[in-house]
Amino acid sequence: MTLQIDLEGGRRMISATTVKAQSSAMQSSVLALNKTYSPVHVITARRAFCLLSKDIAEVISVEDGSFMNYDFSSWIEISELRSEFHERTELDDWILSVNFEIQVPRVVRLLNYNRIPNNTIKFNRRNIFIRDSYRCQYCHKKFGVKQLSLDHVVPRSHGGGMSWENIVSACRRCNTKKGGRTPTQAGMKLFQKPAKPSRNPVLLQQVKQEKYACWKNFVSNKELLSCD
Repeated sequence: MTLQIDLEGGRRMISATTVKAQSSAMQSSVLALNKTYSPVHVITARRAFCLLSKDIAEVISVEDGSFMNYDFSSWIEISELRSEFHERTELDDWILSVNFEIQVPRVVRLLNYNRIPNNTIKFNRRNIFIRDSYRCQYCHKKFGVKQLSLDHVVPRSHGGGMSWENIVSACRRCNTKKGGRTPTQAGMKLFQKPAKPSRNPVLLQQVKQEKYACWKNFVSNKELLSCD
């Protein structure tokens, strides 16, 4: 994976082909804000660097409770200073190239994107599992993706449809036990009532991680409470 960047007439190249950790850093998440600092997307570091190099976005760094804005060339300079003075933490992601190092930003702002996010949330298996914290909604045990399945709370044979309010995560054992019955008929109890998330479950899952803690500055308290 190679990303080439033009800066002030000189071509620089970021390559993540040789080291697995570098590839992982390129795929780390970056929160993209619109012009008014509202979150609109979660993108990869690779995508963020492309936007920064084209002056479509700038880095937003949360430093001592304040927001600092950096264009791409300034961010490279800041990164080189942090590297030189060993100002790194285990939570940081870095990309190494032949002639410079750059820290992966956690937040970027799209300079000319004025749209207000419509908060459309895709109804799919991944988001349901994240919404339910990868826990079976009957036994409440946590499972890996391969051990989880989707269950219709009200079975299709009883008129139940495919919706946020009727689909839950279930382990294979509980799903088999419930069969084509309602929870009441099967003598089983739902851990919580299923509902549509207020924000993209991927965003809410990652904002809980320490490495993405700065995202909390841009996600409302109401949205954070909804994922606790």
